[in-house]
Amino acid sequence: MPTLEATKTSRSDAIGQAVEMQVLQRRFQANPRMFQSMFVAEGLAQLRAAFDAGEIPAELTWKIWDLLLRDDAVGQVMMRFVWDLPLPKKRVFIKAIDTHLRDRYPMFAGLSENWPAGNHIPPYVRPANQRVHDFDLVTQGYLGYLTQGYSQREVDLFVWLEAVRDKHCADRPCELGELLKGKKVGGCPVQIHIPEVMQAIAEGKFDEALRIVEFSNPLPNVTGRVCPQELQCQGVCVHKARPIEIGQLEWFLPQRDKLVNGRDEIMSRYQGRPDPWVAANKPPIAIVGSGPAGLINAFLLANQGFPVTVFEAFHTLGGVLKYGIPEFRLPNELVDDVVDKIEALGGRFVTNFIVGKTATLDDLKAAGFWRIFVGTGAGLPKFMNVPGEHLNGVLSANEFLTRVNLMHGNLDEYDTPLPETAGKEVLVIGGGNTAMDAARTAKRLGGKVTIVYRRTKAEMPARVEELHHALEEGIVVAELRSPAEFFGGDESRGGDPHHVTRAAVDVMQLGEPDASGRRRPERTGEQVEMAADLVIMALGNGSNPIIRDSQPDLAVQDWGAIKVGKEANPNGLPDGRIAGSNARVENPDAPVSHSNAEVTPIASTGVEATGVTMTPTAGFEDGVPTQATNLTGIYSGGDAARGGSTAIKAAGDGQAAAHQMWEDMPTLDPDEVRDWVGRALAYTREAAAPFKILEKRQLSERTWEMKLHAPMVARATLAGQFARFMTHEKGELIPLTVADFDREEGWITIVTQSVGVSSIHLNAMEVGEAFYGIAGPLGMASKMERFNPTTETVCFVAGGVGLAPAFPIVRAHLELGNHVTLICGARNRDLLFWADPDGDVDGTSSERVDVLRRQYPDLLDVVLASDDGSFGVHGTVTVPLESMLRDGREDGRKIVEVTTLGPPIMMKFVSLLTKQYGVPTAASINSIMVDATGMCGACMVPFIDPSTGKMVRKHACVDGPEIDGHCIDWDKFLPRFNQFRPQEAAAMRAANSRSA
Repeated sequence: MPTLEATKTSRSDAIGQAVEMQVLQRRFQANPRMFQSMFVAEGLAQLRAAFDAGEIPAELTWKIWDLLLRDDAVGQVMMRFVWDLPLPKKRVFIKAIDTHLRDRYPMFAGLSENWPAGNHIPPYVRPANQRVHDFDLVTQGYLGYLTQGYSQREVDLFVWLEAVRDKHCADRPCELGELLKGKKVGGCPVQIHIPEVMQAIAEGKFDEALRIVEFSNPLPNVTGRVCPQELQCQGVCVHKARPIEIGQLEWFLPQRDKLVNGRDEIMSRYQGRPDPWVAANKPPIAIVGSGPAGLINAFLLANQGFPVTVFEAFHTLGGVLKYGIPEFRLPNELVDDVVDKIEALGGRFVTNFIVGKTATLDDLKAAGFWRIFVGTGAGLPKFMNVPGEHLNGVLSANEFLTRVNLMHGNLDEYDTPLPETAGKEVLVIGGGNTAMDAARTAKRLGGKVTIVYRRTKAEMPARVEELHHALEEGIVVAELRSPAEFFGGDESRGGDPHHVTRAAVDVMQLGEPDASGRRRPERTGEQVEMAADLVIMALGNGSNPIIRDSQPDLAVQDWGAIKVGKEANPNGLPDGRIAGSNARVENPDAPVSHSNAEVTPIASTGVEATGVTMTPTAGFEDGVPTQATNLTGIYSGGDAARGGSTAIKAAGDGQAAAHQMWEDMPTLDPDEVRDWVGRALAYTREAAAPFKILEKRQLSERTWEMKLHAPMVARATLAGQFARFMTHEKGELIPLTVADFDREEGWITIVTQSVGVSSIHLNAMEVGEAFYGIAGPLGMASKMERFNPTTETVCFVAGGVGLAPAFPIVRAHLELGNHVTLICGARNRDLLFWADPDGDVDGTSSERVDVLRRQYPDLLDVVLASDDGSFGVHGTVTVPLESMLRDGREDGRKIVEVTTLGPPIMMKFVSLLTKQYGVPTAASINSIMVDATGMCGACMVPFIDPSTGKMVRKHACVDGPEIDGHCIDWDKFLPRFNQFRPQEAAAMRAANSRSA
């Protein structure tokens, strides 16, 4: 215990030091330049003395803090002073602010206990009882303290205190990872120079810290929020108990930049460069997909002066960052910021363009694009294939999150319906980040949410933070549980037998570890029952087949992911070059060397990062770029090549591919480059042209025909395909079969019937107006087979508006030389279209079917039917069909196949009828889709596999729209058309109320 004399001496010294600090302040105000050297020579010596004493008095602590609060050179000097102290003296400072400043800063209380290894100032997280009722950002980070009354400078110091915890590790594990049993673990997938970032922050150079981050990763405000840092940079931090909040600091820097400098200032850094499309001195590049891999690839290439076009399947940009991640985790505006920067650098975007459908990779190359990066993600949702998955109320997490995140179905002014959630029992099946996102979203919509997981919380692949937040928000986790079957309601008690009400759940136990290293879940034989009004399947995603199906020569994994690097090119690049050398391979065994090309610094803060070597590692293995596919000029990365992975790994792949493209660029003929750029620009402009209504015609009281300008869709469409339509920004995605098209003139025709809010709005659009989006063609084209036209006929049975989608398929068969029997029906004369109900007896009708009949008089027979007998055969379309099947056609031709199009109930009865006679039948189904690209799973068709007798899932948008009508389980399928009927009825009431 110190003596009284010692205490007096210590207090006297402290007072003297405080007085000297006041003198230093006055000197600074009088002569700031002189102060710089004097501060180091005199002031810091006094401070060191205080630190040497092992305890800083309150008054001196406040003086130091006041100097730190100065957002000027003095503050920076003080920050560097503390940063440069040895660890024991840093602890003295932390103890002082813990002891003396805790009343002003409650987060300082207890900070010195086990600092720096086990304690820190945590980022601000909104309380669970507040955040669970809205979609506002949950983890607001250090900037969240601004909402608690602290100033920007104070927040800067909280971040500074986090950086001061850094231990100056020589081996840089946070950046480079570390070896564990010969395998690299952790580290930063995009190789951010994290130690230099820490140093820059600790010295108060926030702009320089951002400059260092953005050199490696132009998306820090995105990846910093969703990257699983606990498995990467923070996972190998030497502070095992409490790793440095690297991810929080990563996104703090760009967000601080927005607050301090403003958006205009940030965007000005990207202005003034030559338009790469005008300069035309570098070849154009196409990026497929605007997720994390595509955006970082586009940014880096545009920054290097390449003309880039990003093609996106949806109507908005961002990919999984927009449709998959809720705004309470990742605000959409942050993705939009990246898009704006790419546009400022000359990048162009084309939405509603589905590569693999609207155009193939070969089409893009033919259009002038020199290189192509494929970053389409892995969006095909997985299911369990257990009984009852067909029930209404069972849907994929992709569909659920798309309806909320992308289509904003939770907001009244948007048209997309949501399943009823408020007050309902919601089961989320799965334990990954998508399961957490779905569960927390359902909770915000008022659901009583339980996560059902077959292992325990300890084995969950979800981020620890996300699980923690879910539990805080009142979400229950049912561990060691796996659904075995789902059941509908009890009809005898007034329940809906077609809507899920409960689940039989297997009780599991953990056995031996599986390939993932986690203990394998095993059934115990026990089952429990769980109530369920809504079931969300969050079991991961497979690779979407659209790209690979359209490009058969593209090498893919057994599970569908695109092969890249040496795996795709085991014998070297397909054109025989060594990447980076721009030379032919003479001796494949000779060592390869290449130097990195000159790299243009990313437009950022304008501050040079001193002492940091910023040469990117492009990633070549034996002369093969790690992101190169087996096709010359085609690169890939992210989930498209990895399967389900993380946003930061996708960003790393996009980054590597960008470096590989420009580092491997040979000397090109300038005239050839200008030609490529000109053709690619023309293609981009045509693809981005508005989808205007060219003509409109009323066919009946509620049915309209529209001719639309959609050259890319028209050029690619085949008979039987459909497209996805969106009338306005807040509308829903509507799948409609392309009823007619002209590839040369660039138009398509659709026929729609007003049955709900969206179709009424569509039919109210006028000539000259443009659709918000048209994407397609989608689905598989109708299968065409050549038959003997003298003895065989192909039969089409079209009811109601089903004649419209039947027309192009009928025409294609006629062009092929097949004989066609077209049975088309309507309830009465007023509802029949495209055919003269009296049979075009004078041969002058301009209707499409009548024109075809005159064009192919020997190949086309048209049979008309009406429910009321006002024209043709009296009865439904099945009447003439059954007569032909039972009695045969008068001309003796055999019906070799039937295609039915129209109301679902009609298609069911046609299929049942033809099954009796063994005639192959395809039912064309497209009206239950959501995104129509296979990425939601909404268009599930219960399909009985004829080889096993078991039900499997078919998807109308991927496997159809034509599905074998004899194998569809119609009793399970038809109720799916009614799953949103209550929501649609409510929307109609609201629309009628507004119009009244």
